[in-house]
Amino acid sequence: MTSSDGSLGVGLIGTGYMGKCHALAWNAVRAVFGDVARPRLEMLAEVSEDLARQRASAFGFARATSDWRALVNDPAVDVVSITTPNAFHPEMAIAALQAGKHVWCEKPMAPALADAQGMLAAARASGRIAALGYNYIQNPAFREIARMIADGAIGEPIQFRAEMDEDFMADPGEAFTWKSEASSGYGALDDFAVHPLSLAHRLFGKAERVFCDMAKPYETRPLAGGGRRAVETHDTANVLLRFSGGLQASLLVNRSAWGRKGRIALQVFGSKGSILYDQERMNEIELYRADGDPARQGFTRILTGPAHPPYGSFVPAPGHGLGFNDLKVIECRELIRLIRGEPASLITFEEGIEIERTVHAAARSFASGGWEEVG
Repeated sequence: MTSSDGSLGVGLIGTGYMGKCHALAWNAVRAVFGDVARPRLEMLAEVSEDLARQRASAFGFARATSDWRALVNDPAVDVVSITTPNAFHPEMAIAALQAGKHVWCEKPMAPALADAQGMLAAARASGRIAALGYNYIQNPAFREIARMIADGAIGEPIQFRAEMDEDFMADPGEAFTWKSEASSGYGALDDFAVHPLSLAHRLFGKAERVFCDMAKPYETRPLAGGGRRAVETHDTANVLLRFSGGLQASLLVNRSAWGRKGRIALQVFGSKGSILYDQERMNEIELYRADGDPARQGFTRILTGPAHPPYGSFVPAPGHGLGFNDLKVIECRELIRLIRGEPASLITFEEGIEIERTVHAAARSFASGGWEEVG
């Protein structure tokens, strides 16, 4: 239970890439912001007792277990970080919510829409906070882009383009993993595209209609023990979207794009200018204003700094830059604020279900070959 000083007891399930990211955030949030109590890192769960003990020691958790159900039912745990593969999210999140815990679950909610809806129902019934790990909305650069659009810096937005590319599955010799199993979802569309969809959702609201095409660059992948297995997911996807108000948008995603490491490229074209952004240069924004002397028009490069909150909580000087893990620290603070009943910027299960509906409408479009209503 929450202690007398307001600190939260934290449980962490999973210690891979995003599990470590959550652990770093829980460890850093008090030092960075100072306006929240230091979380109590109570328990960590992994697939084996040995691994759990090793990671608990490294990450600073007091106790370790190989039984995630013991973690979600532990009375000292107030909030559960879920950073396991996608297929495990529903069971774990629902169990944690039913045990009276707040939940911080990595995206996407679940491979199946019915399971995501079950997660939302459990959150509503519990009265607890249930948030999703869409940390890119926390980037001070993205927050500034949202403010510029809202303030009319580029006039009325008329078209939005987003691309997300990485090359962690570009090598055809890369071994088959859970990301190529149908149980993980559609592939790049939901494991991946939900991030730029979260940004689009924050900027322009709900998508109304979608048209989607997906592809498998490699039909099979080698197994670690020999032989090959058919790839069951799609590593690339192209999606056309129409948002409320008629805004035209496109989304292109690729998990097999050689040379791309962490690219989320956004282009917003308006009636009076344009905004460009690329996550690989995550501390820079390019702004074009179609006013003034045409001979002096051009893109202005804006470097983030303390003028773009909460950048200054990390670094007192502009241009020095934040990183990926810093965004998770910001997200952690927003979660604590929301649990305390304060205003916060997070994608909860309530908003996240709209992103899930968009993904599943896109999958229906791929199957039908036509436009689909998001619903």
